[in-house]
Amino acid sequence: MTTHRGKIHTIRTDTSSVIGPSIGERMRRGKALRKKVSRTSHAKWTPPSGRPDPVEVLRQSDRGRLPELLPIRYGRMRQSPFAFFRGSAALMAWDLSKTPATGVRVQACGDCHAANFGGFASPERQLLFDINDFDETLQAPWEWDVKRLAASIVLASRELGLSAGRCEDSVHTMAKSYRDHMREYAHMRNLEVWYSRMDAEVFIKEAKTAFAKKRWKQVEDKARLQTAEHIFPKIADVINGRTRIVDRPPLMYHTRESDLMQKHVTQMFRAYRETLPAERRVILDRYHIIDVARKVVGVGSVGTRCAVALLMAGEHDPMLLQFKEALPSVLEPYAGKSRYANHGERVVTGQRMLQSASDVFLGWTRDGEGRSYYFRQLRDMKMKIDLDNMTKGDWLEYLEICGWTLARAHARTGDAAIIAGYLGRSEKFDAALAEFATSYANQADRDYAALLKAIRAGRLKAQATAAA
Repeated sequence: MTTHRGKIHTIRTDTSSVIGPSIGERMRRGKALRKKVSRTSHAKWTPPSGRPDPVEVLRQSDRGRLPELLPIRYGRMRQSPFAFFRGSAALMAWDLSKTPATGVRVQACGDCHAANFGGFASPERQLLFDINDFDETLQAPWEWDVKRLAASIVLASRELGLSAGRCEDSVHTMAKSYRDHMREYAHMRNLEVWYSRMDAEVFIKEAKTAFAKKRWKQVEDKARLQTAEHIFPKIADVINGRTRIVDRPPLMYHTRESDLMQKHVTQMFRAYRETLPAERRVILDRYHIIDVARKVVGVGSVGTRCAVALLMAGEHDPMLLQFKEALPSVLEPYAGKSRYANHGERVVTGQRMLQSASDVFLGWTRDGEGRSYYFRQLRDMKMKIDLDNMTKGDWLEYLEICGWTLARAHARTGDAAIIAGYLGRSEKFDAALAEFATSYANQADRDYAALLKAIRAGRLKAQATAAA
């Protein structure tokens, strides 16, 4: 309504052609997808004909990696079936491409497993909980993330010593949480979904016992100390009159060409700087690169080029940035190529889409040989979840929150109403997912045995190191 020379005029607008179908209509569309892909169809897993040799898939994924680090990769993968699973996302990507899917896409994590969730600092310095690994992120079917997470839950549950029934219960807990929260997000306004966040304190609030509340508080308190000023004295020292990162081979070390590496990193750094908003460059420009050291991270990432850069703005004013090589997503052969020529930009953009808040110094770059990289702060209030020492009660609470977190991430980038309509209110999908997860965990056991056999036969070399 507007006025002109004292007269009141009513402006009528027809938004029916632009606002799209209602929530109810989209949920009905989701329900109709069950005729095309039934919820029970997700239960089945048998190795498809032509399934590649798992060891050969791993060897193909070694191409372009640093060969001297590959024994560390396989040393970590041989620790357990779950460790193998963490390092073999490329193999499961092939397998998932052969499973039923509704055709509804989201920005997928791409490597969604039970150890890829954790806490980190928001720009407001609050401790948040979210997905925390995006190396494989890509637009893909929502089912792929859910199925990979479910299979990882069975493998991790077995390591915790849970019975077969308890393993299935664990998957049911995650699946129900995902389904229930997806329905909640379907009825929320789009901005509400986008602004929603998960404070890490949810673990304290949801804990069922006083002991669990105390333990989660200790985990959070420890995470709040993971900042540059606290990390700096632990990883750096004055060596021959220069402040340098302390070598701890084989996981942190200076290369023989460390001076040349620092020169190359400085060149990459200039390009990375341009990917940040102007106001963040103001802060970054106060820091100067003092030292660079190579760092080994993760399980599946071992062998990619990763390093830590120590920057200083003053004697007691450090910043620690980690930069990591970004390879093509393992999902690309099956979900389509990324729209981004730089895979560092793919990772950064996917992370910003899926997380409720991201590191303010998250950016991307390229080296002189055309390799893609992304930068972020090193362990900024990183809350590490120790799966090995969880009680059974803690484990179920953790999985419930993981299902919730994944639903929120998918709802931010996909159509929550269609997914919710497909899932429905019954436990049909939950039961199918639990059956699939058990069958696929058994497949991972067989593939793990193939890895051990290849190591014994000398096809792969393995070096023991600290767990990732």
